[in-house]
This record gives sequence, structure tokens and C-alpha cells, in this order.
Amino acid sequence: MRRILVTGANGFVGRWLTKKLLQRNYFVRNAVRRQALADISSDEEIIIIDNIDHTTKWERALACVDCVVHLAARVHVMNEKSEDQLSNYHTINVNGTVNLAKQAAECGVRRFVYISSIKVNGENTIAGLKFVPDDDPCPVGAYAVSKYETELALLAISSKTSMEVVIIRPPLVYGPGVKANFKNLMNWLDKGIPLPFGSIYNKRSFVYVENLVDLIIVCIDHPKAKNEIFLAGDGASISTTELLVILGQALERPARLVRVPHGLLEIAAALLGKRSLAHRILGSLQVDISKTVDLLDWAPAYTLNEGLWKTAKAYIRDKAGYEAGF
Repeated sequence: MRRILVTGANGFVGRWLTKKLLQRNYFVRNAVRRQALADISSDEEIIIIDNIDHTTKWERALACVDCVVHLAARVHVMNEKSEDQLSNYHTINVNGTVNLAKQAAECGVRRFVYISSIKVNGENTIAGLKFVPDDDPCPVGAYAVSKYETELALLAISSKTSMEVVIIRPPLVYGPGVKANFKNLMNWLDKGIPLPFGSIYNKRSFVYVENLVDLIIVCIDHPKAKNEIFLAGDGASISTTELLVILGQALERPARLVRVPHGLLEIAAALLGKRSLAHRILGSLQVDISKTVDLLDWAPAYTLNEGLWKTAKAYIRDKAGYEAGF
């Protein structure tokens, strides 16, 4: 039985990954910062890690482990005001990961699967082009830079040890239980709020959480994944307008979209200090997953449309449960 250490196991992707690993009869050891008992199965072994930095001791967590899936990270925060963002991200995302990887190699871990970010490739794609793994990296901002620096450090460790490294760069991950901006979109649609996004003709790629988890599990064992970089995605891209229409249909709350010129939206976002959010809503970001599909003989189990409907239906169920007091 393969023994897997999952860091960030009580996060959005981590909970889904743990569930699927157990269903496939892996031994799972979860490293978490706080013990969320309601989300922990009796089949899981839990290791509490107070902080992740260059001083963290991982020996107990790494004992007899075959593979590490490293999800834990200081996540991207839009419009962050910290005076030293790069240092803050560097402490956890770079130093913390490098420390874990070095100890993993010393403990005889066979493979280290690192969940990076499509932001290593860049913030946006231009019309007709998609990001591919071999693009020259163009990270923008402290978070993306920290992810890229970590990738380089992990590949360097792999070149000097017997531990293999696999890097996965996902775009925005969505699915049942998603939080942040994606949930905000569903909240707005559910409340029937008119949105000025009726004429946005961008193209954006997403990855449904079960598709990402399936890819991660493939990368745990697949021999051709060794020391490779893969992009994740659902295999299709849609505009923000199309996204809202589909979600509105699934929520049974037709999207109330107002056609506002793209230029006016950009001006309004600049005046409100929301440039970063505007780039996500108005700009394009497409990924080409052909290397992932071809090299690993893998394909997304769920289409983009199926993933969006499953996400919206879960939102309805969760809302009904909350209102009922469950």
C-alpha cells in the first residue's frame, strides 16, 4: 500500500484529495495546521504542523512515506497591503517547501508532487494563444514569483538526490465547497443582482477540483511524470459572460447581465482600486493541457459544463442546509 503525506490536507483541494486517496486504498497521512475534527476520517493519520518555514521538523510526518503531495502554501491575496509581500511568501512557499523537500529526500521519499500555479506562466494570454508548460516563465507579483522560485529549487534538489519531482500548475480551481471570488459570483447570481458583464468576450480556463485531484493521483505513480511540469484544466475555455450564464442556469437563477463596454469596466475598476479583480474578470487566461493528456494518457473525467453544474448544485444544497440549521 502506497503511503502518502498530504500537506494542506484540510484545505479545499486537500479534503477532496484525501477522500479520493482513501477510496483508492492509499494510506494517507495528513499534515494540517489545525485539527478540523469534523472533516477527518478515522482512516486518516493526522500530524499537526504549527508552522511551515525553514525550521519545521518533518521527520515524524515523513516516516515510511512513499510520496509527498504538497498543497500547503501562503495563497494569493488580491490587493494585499503587506509592506514585504515577497518576504512573507518566500518564508512559507519557498523556504518552507525547500526544507520539507530536503528532509523528504533524506528520508527516502520516492516522489514529491508540488502544486504550483498557472501564475508562473503569467497573468493573461493574448487572443489565439494558450499557456504551455515550456513557456518562458513570466510570474507577476510576490505569490507567483515565490511559486516559480520553489519550482526551480525543487528541480535542483531532484537533480542531486534520488527523489523525483512532479510540478502541476493549475488555473483557478472550483467545485463543491469553493470559496472566495467564485463563491461570490454564485452569491451575486443567487441574489439576482444585476451584473455589468453581459458583453465580455474573453476566454478563461478553469479546473474542476475532482479533475485536478485525479491528475494529482495519476502523478503519484505514473513513471512518465518524473521531473515533469504539467498544466491542469478541464480542456475547454469560456468567457466570463458564458460562465455566469451557465452558473445562473444551474442555480435556477438566470443571470441578470447588463451589457457594459469593456473599456468602461476597466476605467471603473481602476478608479475603485480593483485592477487585479478586473484582470481576472475581463482578461483571458487559457491553458493547453495536451502534454498532460498525451504523456500521462489522462483526460478530465468531468467537462467544464458538468463541473459548473455540480458546483452550483452543491451551493444550493449547502445553502438549504445552512438555512435549515444543519
